[in-house]
Amino acid sequence: MNLKNHRTLLALIGLAALGCAAAASMSAGAAEEPKVLIKDFLFTPLSLTVKAGTAVTWVNMDDEPHNVISDTGLFRSGGFDTNESFSHKFDKPGTYRITCSIHPRMVATIVVE
Repeated sequence: MNLKNHRTLLALIGLAALGCAAAASMSAGAAEEPKVLIKDFLFTPLSLTVKAGTAVTWVNMDDEPHNVISDTGLFRSGGFDTNESFSHKFDKPGTYRITCSIHPRMVATIVVE
């Protein structure tokens, strides 16, 4: 391999390495949507803090249907069964008390900054 081909190969390897680093950086920066698991008739976590504009997803891991409602009437899901989910995007800062109206002892708090 002559010097020109060697330099071209090194340049291509360098560009490939930069591309891999950029792709890793982009995927590391892409935050996953916050999830609240519903299991054993509890919301987990009981309290979640998110930035305004964030969507939160509730996932039912129980064998019973649940729903998710906010105390302010901002949203109300329909009932959803095992492995089904419901999402809501919180646009305004505030503290939102969440409950399952089917099982009123199930409560949680979403704090939006």
